[in-house]
Amino acid sequence: MEGPRGVLSLCLLTVLLQPGTLGMPPLYPMSQLCMFCDLELSSCSGTGTCMSNCSITSTCDDSNEVCVSIWRKNEKGFSIETLCHDPSKPLYGVMLEDYNSSTCVMKEKNTTSGMAHFCSCTDEEECNDKMLFSPILDPTPDDPLVSVLLVSLVPLVVMGIVVVGMFHWYRAYRQRGIREWESNIKKRKPKAAGLDCDACAIMMDDDGSDSSSTHANSLNHNTEPLPIELELLVGKGRFAQVYKAKLKQSTSDQFETVAVKIFPYEEYASWKNEKDIFSNTDLRHENVLHFLTAEERKVEKQYWIITAFHHRGNLQEHLTRHVISWEELQVLGMSLSQGVAHLHSDRLLCGRPKVPIVHRDLKSSNILVKNDLTLCLSDFGLALRLDSCLTVDDLANSGQVGTARYMAPEVLEARLNLENMESFKQTDIYSMALVLWEMTSRCEAIGEVKDYEPAYGSKVREHPCVESMKDNVLRDRGRPEIPDSWLQHQGIAVICATIMECWDHDPEARLTAHCVAERISELEDEMEKLSSRSSSAEKIPAELKIPTDLEIPGDEQKITGIQDVIAVDCSVSDEK
Repeated sequence: MEGPRGVLSLCLLTVLLQPGTLGMPPLYPMSQLCMFCDLELSSCSGTGTCMSNCSITSTCDDSNEVCVSIWRKNEKGFSIETLCHDPSKPLYGVMLEDYNSSTCVMKEKNTTSGMAHFCSCTDEEECNDKMLFSPILDPTPDDPLVSVLLVSLVPLVVMGIVVVGMFHWYRAYRQRGIREWESNIKKRKPKAAGLDCDACAIMMDDDGSDSSSTHANSLNHNTEPLPIELELLVGKGRFAQVYKAKLKQSTSDQFETVAVKIFPYEEYASWKNEKDIFSNTDLRHENVLHFLTAEERKVEKQYWIITAFHHRGNLQEHLTRHVISWEELQVLGMSLSQGVAHLHSDRLLCGRPKVPIVHRDLKSSNILVKNDLTLCLSDFGLALRLDSCLTVDDLANSGQVGTARYMAPEVLEARLNLENMESFKQTDIYSMALVLWEMTSRCEAIGEVKDYEPAYGSKVREHPCVESMKDNVLRDRGRPEIPDSWLQHQGIAVICATIMECWDHDPEARLTAHCVAERISELEDEMEKLSSRSSSAEKIPAELKIPTDLEIPGDEQKITGIQDVIAVDCSVSDEK
């Protein structure tokens, strides 16, 4: 074809071959281009028009797939998930509707994991980025009496809103001091160097703390185990081994790093107890290890517990490798006491009743270090729910459990007061005091810092038995040493006074975990006041001075007057 007629014919042929030209169907079906992000926190309140804020765009694997957005509301806030999906198959137990649309209109559905809002669309690229929530229209009352009732109820509704608002304001005001203190500590904390690539596999919240995706919980694996590949043995205890593992995504080659605790078949009781403790949603807390799921692996004759993975390891390993700053000691001590306080509390922050839990094996190797250098409690194989229906016989049958080095005097002596459930909490407080001492011994603020040693160090062998600990703790009334040099630092002196009150021989005299957390939070403000007075060359008032003359009867040191540095009301209950 030459000349103008040939050129015209060629152009016409090119246009006709374009997909969809002149009403013809595409010769080659194109896959949909959609926003594609895993479950993420969102500020969308579920009204009006919301954007997904997803920064990832993906071409769907199958030309039949359409764009989907899922909005959920839970006790922590709102979340949005965007993905591609074949509408001929169920998604979280829901069949997609109205997907032949260029707009993404949200509709509420009942899924396998609770209520959620779904929308699906096609025809336009990234159409699931913009989500439209249908307004809730109130029916127009036909009866004048209904109108009168509605008008009458308005003042009551307004009053209710005011009461709820005041309640939330009070809670926010009460917690603001602790949040501001933690924020200041994190801002001053130097950025950790040398993070390995494994940390990149951990899903991160906006605040940079470790968390795990809900991928494991969203899978229905009642009939088959999760697609997990064990990678590295990272810990071994009396009842189980802990592995770093890869949890594979079902629709891609991506994976998430998780921890898998494997119990042999003969340790079923330990696995079941830990599973039951973890399965209680009231246990969820930022300073408690995040639980994903538990599995019975019949083929391998094993029982698995799958949790979040924290690449920094346990506190004992962290203290062995690092000398910590004074600011880091406060963060570590605060998060530890808050975690224990949450276990011991009989109410949640919202005020709802909760069954208290005692750990009964608190030690530095059972506490994990998160990315933001806060701590979370783990290993609940020996934990006990202090349910009100438990009898004295039930508690007596729980036995003398724990690690001998960290056992409280009354546990070593088998004289626990079984008629008072608070006595179980007091044994945790003693163990927590030993962990606080281990952290303090590695803080640069004490002066000369020695190599890490567990509580009681060389006084006992590496794995002491109960009888050996009886000689040190009961007969000699011994405790880990607190040198005079530690007390030259005002803050360390307060920490040491707190430790000594927590490991008191009399269980009734020990502080509660909630009191310890309050004391450490108050300590930050007091230290700033002392520092400002010192920098302006002002004399520190006599009531704030720390005495350096200590009475040391035997191996036990007595620190008097230190508690005046901070005034915290320490009650005998862990109610919040």
